[in-house]
Amino acid sequence: MSASDVFHDSFTDDIDDVVRSASRVIVPLGPIESFVARSPWAGLEAQSFEQVARWLKEIRDVDMYPSASLLLKAKNQGEIDSKFLDKGLQRWLDTQALKLPRDVAERFCRAALQLDDLPAKLLAEARVKRLATKLNHLGLPEMKRRSLQTLSFRLQQQRGVEVEHDLNRHLIKWCKLYIGGSHAAWSLPNRSEGFYQAWHRLVQYDPALNRSQRQLLKGWPSEATDALREALAALHIPPSQVQEYLEAHLLSLPGWAGMMLWHSQQTLTEYLAVRISMEWALMESFLPLPEQQSEEQALLTRLIAAWAHWGDFRVESWLQLSAAEQKARLTLAYRFDDLVRRQLWLEAWEETYEERLQEMILSKRSIAHEQQSVLAQLAFCIDTRSEPFRRAFEKAGPFETFGVAGFFGLPIETCELGHKHSHASLPAILKPQYQIKEVASQGDFESYQQRLRAVNSVKQTFQTMKQNLLTSLLLPEVSGPWLSMQMLARSFFPRRAGRALGKLGQEWLRKPSTGLSLDFERMESGLPVGFSEEQKVYYVRQALKMMGLTENFAPLVVICGHGSQSTNNPYAASLDCGACGGASGAFNARVLATLCNQARVREALEHEGIVIPEDTIFVAAEHITTTNELRWLYVPKLSEAAQEAFDRIRAALPEVSAHVNAEQLAQLPHHGVHVKKPKQEVQRLAEDWSEIRPEWGLARNAAFVIGTRRLTRECNLDGRVFLHTYHWQDDYDGALLSNIIAGPATVAQWINLQYYASTVAPHYFGSGNKATQTVTAGVGVMQGNASDLLFGLPWQSVMKSDEEFYHAPLRLLVVIEAPNEYVDRLMEHDAAFRQKVQNGWIRLAVVNPAGRWVIWPNYERTR
Repeated sequence: MSASDVFHDSFTDDIDDVVRSASRVIVPLGPIESFVARSPWAGLEAQSFEQVARWLKEIRDVDMYPSASLLLKAKNQGEIDSKFLDKGLQRWLDTQALKLPRDVAERFCRAALQLDDLPAKLLAEARVKRLATKLNHLGLPEMKRRSLQTLSFRLQQQRGVEVEHDLNRHLIKWCKLYIGGSHAAWSLPNRSEGFYQAWHRLVQYDPALNRSQRQLLKGWPSEATDALREALAALHIPPSQVQEYLEAHLLSLPGWAGMMLWHSQQTLTEYLAVRISMEWALMESFLPLPEQQSEEQALLTRLIAAWAHWGDFRVESWLQLSAAEQKARLTLAYRFDDLVRRQLWLEAWEETYEERLQEMILSKRSIAHEQQSVLAQLAFCIDTRSEPFRRAFEKAGPFETFGVAGFFGLPIETCELGHKHSHASLPAILKPQYQIKEVASQGDFESYQQRLRAVNSVKQTFQTMKQNLLTSLLLPEVSGPWLSMQMLARSFFPRRAGRALGKLGQEWLRKPSTGLSLDFERMESGLPVGFSEEQKVYYVRQALKMMGLTENFAPLVVICGHGSQSTNNPYAASLDCGACGGASGAFNARVLATLCNQARVREALEHEGIVIPEDTIFVAAEHITTTNELRWLYVPKLSEAAQEAFDRIRAALPEVSAHVNAEQLAQLPHHGVHVKKPKQEVQRLAEDWSEIRPEWGLARNAAFVIGTRRLTRECNLDGRVFLHTYHWQDDYDGALLSNIIAGPATVAQWINLQYYASTVAPHYFGSGNKATQTVTAGVGVMQGNASDLLFGLPWQSVMKSDEEFYHAPLRLLVVIEAPNEYVDRLMEHDAAFRQKVQNGWIRLAVVNPAGRWVIWPNYERTR
């Protein structure tokens, strides 16, 4: 019986189910134009953070903990308090059953915590290696089986044959051809039949393969699942290890694999069939591979060297110890490895930040006071960039601010006037339930659509000429003069050029005044266009409750979405609203404000106890985070009191913007503390097409506070905290808190871990240097022309320079202002959130009504 027959007989699982289970190690990666922050470890949270860190280090040599140099820099900048490092060490030692005197173990660990490397000279000493050979008989029973690696990776490690490199290069080529098919002038033949079928028809003619490799693949199965089974059998992968082997392959190119998963689960199966089939073809002449050699000898050498370097224990002294004593010392050095040391440093960094946040909030909480009357109330997204803007606004006048998820609880798909395609304007974890369109009168719409078609036709013609073999030679002659002028203007006068081009586009298009299709009209693409009356009332009620605004309405309520502004920036969507699917929250803000002004909605709410005064008017605005301006989107006829409030806001805006801009510019590299013209400078950052860092985005995010504004109003949180308004007194059944945790808190955690991952492993989970990126296939970025599809943030989003970090990679601290029993109820009903906390993906603190800051689950005070 052949190896293939044995494999097929013993492997009885559905291969599609195995692929689905293996896909937990990657996340779906959509087009960069709708960039959505995602935790790269979202599917692994059933394991602890430490377990995943060890596994990833073994299988791909990728770090999940900050590097020693980054940690030491944080210590030198005063961000890590040594007392927490010491406390962490004591806690760790308390959990270890070590057969060593405590003082001996402590001295060794304290020295190792300095994070210096073992000297290469010491590791190479012959006497150290001889001793390792002598002690080899002791063994280390704690040594576990290594995580399964791909055969191509093993061959590359064992013999230096770059099979995995070649395999990745082939897969990148085929993925680019397939994914870019909808954007390219010349598409991949047979693309409509699926990735595997298109590859299968063409690979036998691929000149990048040699003749024997093409012959091997010529008679390969025509179905993806059959090919995947055949390849696994030919590589002699044990059936019990198939899922682990598929996971290892998915982690080889997690970006391209994530893009395939985003397309469909079937496409991912086909991707694996192609990849492992090609691995077999490339490796067939090298099979079978020899068994992996034991690394115990090299490990013992490091452990002995560690005791010599950190324990001041001479090599000769080992032979004077009993076997039990030798084993005890080796066990301590083995357990207290590099990952444990950096884990303790990370926890000390997190605890230092938590202590300082706690001191700030609790010390200022007592002096915070509720304003007796406010002229205007402004609801902002929880985005960390809203915090300094809110802080400045509250100091500028009798204004009150609220924090809520930037999609305002509206599960909608939006369609702007004249556009055929809609956008899901809600968090990626949710699905749209309604479609809302921008509408205009028939005459205005038709003339506007003609102008829009003319613009789109010019763009399409330009793209077609650029991609066509013959017209691409003519294009520079035709467009050269105009594009040269634009290039010079944008390069030397970016602010003026950007404003001029924007004004030119607006004057040409002359977009008419528009309304919204808020009333139910029809079903379209499986979604109702507009809301029923009951649905309008429901979503307004939920939005007001979520922002904690159900009474004491001011004359003017401003619903503020937010967006960003940058030029020539592939990552523009990453600076927009994460709660709106990587787009501006302006549309959602306009929808909610319009609904809140409808008389029928107000009448229905009044019957439910939410009374909105007649002279209270809702308006909508967009907070531009790059320039810190408010753009008015929807301002209906205002009452006298609302008009007064509106005028006060407009009068205060220049001062608020100037203050926040100055604060923001001081944090950007090369700007210093004082900028002569901050307004002009932020406008330049927004319009300069050579600017690699138009703003910091959500860098340095560290905490998510769920509570009243009274808790943080007097605090300068330095733009590091997500703020969601929450009044536990109005949340009798815990539904509001559950919704905040399931929605906004989950989005915030994804954002936090994406920034974290892009900082600790920038070339694997990030996207490297922004200046050397290539936008490829119209869907994402690569480094050069043959890299993984990069799915994280660029270096410039988290680092000030090559040597100086800006983002502090801390796991999100969630702070809930509520009684302990509210949090207990939440944790009892929300197993997913409880798992995140217990496994170290999120940290949780509670500020109870007595004003005590305690830690879940034991509610012990931290100080």
